[in-house]
Amino acid sequence: VQLVESGGGLVQPGGSLRLSCAASGLTFSNFAMSWYRQAPGKERESVATIFSVGSRTNYRDSVKGRFTISRDNAKNTVYLQMDSLKPEDTGVYYCNAYWGLLNYWGQGTQVTVSS
Repeated sequence: VQLVESGGGLVQPGGSLRLSCAASGLTFSNFAMSWYRQAPGKERESVATIFSVGSRTNYRDSVKGRFTISRDNAKNTVYLQMDSLKPEDTGVYYCNAYWGLLNYWGQGTQVTVSS
């Protein structure tokens, strides 16, 4: 199983980025897909989740209204559209796939929000 994130980078406050996570080696449509992030010196935290059934979504409060998670099961890809970025959104963003006892992680992509 491979999860490969892309789309990170340096952006000014108020800017936007779109992260992508391409999955392979798993039945993608079965898995709930999530984005996590980890800032320096802090624990990894959940940012957004999109479930396999009905594409229901969950967001942490601090990103509601600014971030949008979506998935394309035909492309085995999950996205995170991040708008109105703030310096506190800085961190390494990780893609996660889970289904029952199966839990997989990507290698992460750096997002830096700074002027």
